[in-house]
Amino acid sequence: MNTIDFYMVDAFSQTTFGGNAAAVCPLVEWLPDETLLSMAQQHNQSETAYFIRTDSGFDLRWFTTQGEIDLCGHATLAAAHVIFEYLDYPDTTVRFSTRFVGELSVTRAGDWLTLDFPAWKTEPCDVPPLLLDCLGITRYHSVSAGRDYMVVLEDEQQVRDLTPDIHRLKPLDKMVCVTAPGDSVDFVSRFFCPGEAVAEDPVTGSTHSMLIPYWGERLGKTTLLAHQVSARGGELRCQWQGDRVLIGGQATTYLIGKIFLR
Repeated sequence: MNTIDFYMVDAFSQTTFGGNAAAVCPLVEWLPDETLLSMAQQHNQSETAYFIRTDSGFDLRWFTTQGEIDLCGHATLAAAHVIFEYLDYPDTTVRFSTRFVGELSVTRAGDWLTLDFPAWKTEPCDVPPLLLDCLGITRYHSVSAGRDYMVVLEDEQQVRDLTPDIHRLKPLDKMVCVTAPGDSVDFVSRFFCPGEAVAEDPVTGSTHSMLIPYWGERLGKTTLLAHQVSARGGELRCQWQGDRVLIGGQATTYLIGKIFLR
């Protein structure tokens, strides 16, 4: 029988039941991919982060209930929180090696953890009619595409009022981020995940890799404050540094337990 430590962390939140929950599992060595996927499906969270310790830091991978993904912000924040809080880690920066996006780091300053992620550009695209139909909108500022679709609306209230038919978006084969200027912050967003166990991601660190360059260029700023206006919600402190972005947030432990694999 294999025993694995298990943590559930509310990332991008200083209180329980806020932000975005992620499962975190430190491993001694990599288990078969089918086992990692089965565990993620059993956890039934938007993401499960797995890491192993190496001579130079940590190797990190992320799984949804559908499979392995190339980048996840809130689960990286959650993994770093576990390392800092429970693994007697002595430094203020955790360095992760990943399969798809290279080296990532998370730095701790007080209660705040800051992700150092790649910056992603989006390009204007033809607007699929299904996208607008499922979002239930006819009025928008722009639509572009990169890793995900980015739909820019005119104001914060329009983002808050959306009641999309999320799973009908699945044929588009991309996730969908909707964003607008904020009333009390620089920008707000919501993020929809058709086909996933969690249809609307509460707080999405990775999509800010494309939001920060967009809003930084549009607003002429390199330091921005963002709010993901989902039901749980989360605040993100953002910096645009050319081909990198810094994404700051807090994290709160919800659950610590053991997994028994027989």
